Amino acid sequence: MVNELESFFSHNIKGMKRSAIREILKLTQRPEIISFAGGLPDPTLFPTTELAEVTAEVLKNEGTLALQYGTTEGDPLLRKLLVERYQKQGVNIQEKNLIITTASQQGLDLSAKIFINPNDTVICGLPSYLGALSAFVSYGANIEGVSLDEHGMRSDLLEAKILELREKGIHPKFIYTIPDFQNPTGISMPEWRRIEIIAIAEKYNIIILEDAPYREVRFAGIPQKTMLELDRSGRVIQLGTFSKVFVPGFRIGWVVANEEIIDKFVVAKQATDLCTPAFVQRISARFIEKGYLDKNIAVVTSAYKQKQEHFIKCLQEYMPKDVTWTTPDGGLFLFLTLPEYIDASEFFQTAIEQKVAFVPGTSFYCNGEGKNTMRLNFSFMNLEKNEEGIKRLAKAIALEITAKKTTPTF
Repeated sequence: MVNELESFFSHNIKGMKRSAIREILKLTQRPEIISFAGGLPDPTLFPTTELAEVTAEVLKNEGTLALQYGTTEGDPLLRKLLVERYQKQGVNIQEKNLIITTASQQGLDLSAKIFINPNDTVICGLPSYLGALSAFVSYGANIEGVSLDEHGMRSDLLEAKILELREKGIHPKFIYTIPDFQNPTGISMPEWRRIEIIAIAEKYNIIILEDAPYREVRFAGIPQKTMLELDRSGRVIQLGTFSKVFVPGFRIGWVVANEEIIDKFVVAKQATDLCTPAFVQRISARFIEKGYLDKNIAVVTSAYKQKQEHFIKCLQEYMPKDVTWTTPDGGLFLFLTLPEYIDASEFFQTAIEQKVAFVPGTSFYCNGEGKNTMRLNFSFMNLEKNEEGIKRLAKAIALEITAKKTTPTF
């Protein structure tokens, strides 16, 4: 055994923490527990038949290419097809503006690797995606939070935060935001708010990291222009992924940005994994080429619309009156708020006893707030299990409310 092993570890790894969500998932593997904790797509919607067809064709016709090392930038056909999809949506980019990554989580990690020095500052929403917070902190970032309202990150508080930091001589490296169906809240940002935030970023010369993993899973409301499309100064970096509309197991993601920034992503990725697996990239490209992706998006969106509507109906029917929640127009999650006197982290064990699980909301707050909140996933379970899970959760919450109200204070 190595003596004093702890002394060998880097400052980076010592500052990293296990993902609260991944640790919770370990506790919810018992088959009797209904879990709303993971951000998992519905596996019954995976296009296995079409994938079997495309995979066989790729192996037969392009096996020597698809099974070889690929370029760091990504499969040329996949990049071409993705650029065409962006161009059809009104975003004027070229292939030089796009790199394929090993899922969008790698895009977050590379963003931190490229921009963050130890003790640099990053601005995020309160709350924000836990995976992003973990990636930024792992490179030594200090994270400053800006509260959300029903339209997403508040632009007035964002500017106030920037001014507060400037008075301390701090210039934030970037603003991290998820404008469409934000994780964990499910809130979507209207175009006018996106424009306000871009204007603030231009005014104070700050980069924007726009995370867009759920954008195509819209089942209500009107699609808004992305911040990438609204950007006129080349300061928006957008992260995309197929994990929510295709198959998460392929781990296909991408980054879109100005050419100078993409060049840095190429250099950083070469030091990380050289290239994203060429085989799954070429299968994904042929899948798109055959028109299967758009068909699959339509299937996924329709299914999640039904699940969300049923989920909301069940919340309305079973939840105690002091509990509130968001109603997202897309994505995979909603955010539930308990009475202020209930700590969701402490309440978690009570929920497990009722055989239901969630993610305590404080995990998504960089400042430790949100103790009376929780994130719920409605995409993974079927309608029956979603309803039964909400019944169990509502029962557990009702018991907790009763216990708190009857506990004497001294």
